[in-house]
Amino acid sequence: MTFTRKFVLTLTAGVVAASTAFAASHSGSAVPADAATKGRKAHMQVYAHNLGILGGMAQGNIPFDAALAQTAADNLHAVSALPQTTYWVPGTAVGEIDGSKALPAIWENMEDFEAKQVALTDAAAAMQAAAGSLEGVQGAMRGIGGACGACHEDYRQSD
Repeated sequence: MTFTRKFVLTLTAGVVAASTAFAASHSGSAVPADAATKGRKAHMQVYAHNLGILGGMAQGNIPFDAALAQTAADNLHAVSALPQTTYWVPGTAVGEIDGSKALPAIWENMEDFEAKQVALTDAAAAMQAAAGSLEGVQGAMRGIGGACGACHEDYRQSD
């Protein structure tokens, strides 16, 4: 196992453990809205960072590097697989807390919202498998873009 994979797995395990401990310590009470919003924004920034690398390679703006593509794909998959229940608490929609772009439709149709999260994890797994070649990254970007777009179209306020 490479250092990068060990690091990602260790980081993921730490985040999951911390999230679980945080959720357990708050059982019976709501997660603070500002903490939930900050957490999900940070989560989205990690997505954006890794997608920027993969998308840049797919578009030819960044020279293809199989090791870097694999690292970004591994990171993307690890982050997409993290439980997100503490991010999406009631009271954190657009107009309820500053800076939120989350539409109230999330809480009206949580089952569909969670299915879209699973679709992103599946697309990220496909990217992991394809990251060894430029053609693979280019092909897998369609799935990632579709998964991201499907959720943002229904559940995120447009800019």
